[in-house]
Amino acid sequence: MSEEKEIDENELRLLSAMTQGQDTASEGSVIPQDYEAHAGQVLPEGEKKASQGDIVEALKTVFDPEIPINIYDLGLVYDVRQSDNGDVEIDMTLTAPGCPVAGVLPQQAADVVALVEGVGQVTVKIVWEPAWSFDRMTEEARAMMEMI
Repeated sequence: MSEEKEIDENELRLLSAMTQGQDTASEGSVIPQDYEAHAGQVLPEGEKKASQGDIVEALKTVFDPEIPINIYDLGLVYDVRQSDNGDVEIDMTLTAPGCPVAGVLPQQAADVVALVEGVGQVTVKIVWEPAWSFDRMTEEARAMMEMI
């Protein structure tokens, strides 16, 4: 017997907000399977690279325009890797492939991380596995949902 997860009222409101407008989104909002966004420049040799905490703080300034929760706390950022030369690679997902802001959020993430002192070139790659779920949200994001 399979167990179905019961979705509470807050999760239903979040899901509604995130999928609202999908039917009216332009065809360009569905992004290709291997989509990447790029920003930044090569970090000059010898320059101190940014801390992981500074990169995460930058990611927390990017918000899904449909809900008041940043992409990091929403659980859209799966992995942040930083090379010795300061380059940063980020794996992130979207709540759904047809997300109306599919082409915007990854580029916003790349742009804000590239502004962090000590960051070189930034690549944000969209990944679809594992699929995003409410379980990926931080406790802070869940608390925000209770206030909505």
